[in-house]
Order: sequence, then C-alpha cells, then structure tokens
Amino acid sequence: MRTKNSSERDLMEVAEGDIKNLSRRNFLGYIGGASALLMTAAACKKTDTPSNNTGVNLGSGDVGILNYAYTLEQIEAAFYTKVFESPYTGITASESALLGDIRDHEVAHREFFKAALAAGAIISLDLDFSSINFSSRDSVLGTAKAFEDLGISAYNGAGKLLKSADYLLLAGKIVSVEGRHAAYIRDLIMPGSFADGLDANALDMSRSPSQVFAIAGTYVKTKLNYSNLPTS
Repeated sequence: MRTKNSSERDLMEVAEGDIKNLSRRNFLGYIGGASALLMTAAACKKTDTPSNNTGVNLGSGDVGILNYAYTLEQIEAAFYTKVFESPYTGITASESALLGDIRDHEVAHREFFKAALAAGAIISLDLDFSSINFSSRDSVLGTAKAFEDLGISAYNGAGKLLKSADYLLLAGKIVSVEGRHAAYIRDLIMPGSFADGLDANALDMSRSPSQVFAIAGTYVKTKLNYSNLPTS
C-alpha cells in the first residue's frame, strides 16, 4: 500500500456534472454567481505583474487563495492539454474519452477562476513539462496521479485559510471533482486501487501553499511570489 507521501515521490520522479459539454452560455451561467462574489474583492487586488523582481504576486487574503487555486488549475489544464497533443502509445478509446473529460474539467476550472477573478487574476503561467515522457503511458498516468493528489492536498490545506463561506463552498465543489479524477487515474494504473493513499482515518492529506509549491514549482518557469498568502 502506498504511503501518504507517495504522490510527492511520484511527482519528483517525473521531475462537477459533465463540464465537457458546457456551451458558452451554460458556462457563463456556471460562473455567474461566483463572479459576482469574487469581482468585488478582486477589484482591490491587482496581482498580475511582478513586483520588485519578487515574482508574480498571488495576492493576500481570499483573493490570494483563489489565485493560488487558479495557479494549480493552470498547471493541470496545461498538462492534460499536452497529453492530447500527442497521445501516449497504446492509449485506448476509453482512456482517451475519459482523460479528455478530465482535461475539459480542468480547463473549465481554469477558466472559472480566470473569469471570476477578472482584473485580480494573475497572468497565464509559463510552464515546463520537459521532464515528462508524454509518449509513455506510465509517465503520463504517474504524473496525472501526482498532480491530482497534489491538487487535492492543496485544496484541503487552503480551506482553513478562506474567510468567506461562499468561497469555501466553491472550493469544496471543485476538490470533490478532483477526487473523482484521482480515483479514476488510480484505477487506470492499478485496478481496484481507487481508495489508496488515505491516512488511518480514511482521510486525504493536506498541504500548505509552501509545501505545494516546493513540489509544483518544478513545472512552473514563471517566478511566483506567494509570501502574502494567509498562513492561518
């Protein structure tokens, strides 16, 4: 059985409804309520440019946490998009269809945060996936598992940092979808392993932003400043 730190090792080794079919009108309806909540806060935080060479500032408070989530969704969306630029050897029709669903979910999540944060959103990140062998099923699925597990631990760790109950609700809706992704990827790697990686209380682990970026930073070329994020 894998330990709770297996996702971190996997990542280092490779150094909501069906969102796929959302029309533009439906997607705008999907983000509409959240946009109204976020735009007021985001208007006070312009965080899309580097400050004093310290990197792109994610911001502070709830807006900073939402930009933190937006950062992670950018990474995941870009990874799954690249998977389909040249699908790995031996990919089956079923794998292609369901991994395509995951890609579309991650793209929808990314666009959700971008639209909701509006002027407060950080820039599109420059990413580097050169350490991943996209022609290898093992490499792609191992990285997918690690990214999904990392994202879940990030949302779990960020929940307590949010002040707004509305934002916490949105984060909960997204992390539950990420959990579906993680379970499917696990079963692709080893059938029946969907529930592996939990602690003694059958709970997923959580990570702080600094712990998450210590891992995910391998794939982010854009310098990030997350020093203003809340810590408690």
